[in-house]
Amino acid sequence: MSDRKNAAMMLTLAREDLAILEEMQNSVRVTDRSLGFHAQQAVEKALKAWLAFAGADYPKSHDLGELLALLADQAQTIPKAFLELDYLTDFAVLFRYTITDLANEELDRASLVRRVTEVVEHVQRLTGPSTA
Repeated sequence: MSDRKNAAMMLTLAREDLAILEEMQNSVRVTDRSLGFHAQQAVEKALKAWLAFAGADYPKSHDLGELLALLADQAQTIPKAFLELDYLTDFAVLFRYTITDLANEELDRASLVRRVTEVVEHVQRLTGPSTA
């Protein structure tokens, strides 16, 4: 698969997770654990789209820190706010498959959705309309 096609596919998947996140954010039935999972997935897929667009290979990994480091290795300028989303990595596996205390903090759902949206939209701007 070409880098642009792979980037387009991953960005489409990121937007799907973002849409789920937007729908779930105000539901009292949805736990922070589930919301965090879809936030992590949207960011992960957006970062993989960015890497593919940059012509870089990416690992089969849920580790956002690792993906961000790979982008830095590709001399990509990463907004500081994106680096701060690394904490979502735990939602991909640790909080998804175990009932673990989420550090006694509730997610700021509106802020989280806003920040994830910023990542997805940033990657969309970088990759251009052909990946829309």
